[in-house]
Amino acid sequence: MSKVHVKTGDTVILLTGKYEDKYEKNGDRKTGKVAQVSPKEGKVIVEGINVITKHVKPTRVGQQGGIVKTEAPVYASKVQLVCPKCGKPTRVGHVIEGDKKLRVCKKCGKSFE
Repeated sequence: MSKVHVKTGDTVILLTGKYEDKYEKNGDRKTGKVAQVSPKEGKVIVEGINVITKHVKPTRVGQQGGIVKTEAPVYASKVQLVCPKCGKPTRVGHVIEGDKKLRVCKKCGKSFE
C-alpha cells in the first residue's frame, strides 16, 4: 500500500494532461476538490477534472438510460496540493507537534489542519 500526499476535501491542481494545457494559456490551472482517495491504486477522484461520458443502458423497468457524465480517477502523482493560506501549489511537509503529525506548506510554513 502506497502513501498518498492528499486527503479527501483538499483543493488540488492538475499538473499534466488535457486540463493543464487548456487553462495554462490564461494563467490559471484547473483546480478542484478531492472527492475520493484510493491509496492502494495510488489514484484520486477530483471534482470537475477528468470528466468522462458513459452510455448507460436501462436495467429495470422505469429506469431511464442515456449519457451520464462522471469523474474518472487520476494518478495522485499528477495532482499537487494548493495551500489554503497562500493560495499557491505546494509540496507537503510534516511536523510533529505534541502527539500529532501535521501537514505543512513548504512555501509559507503554515499548517493545513
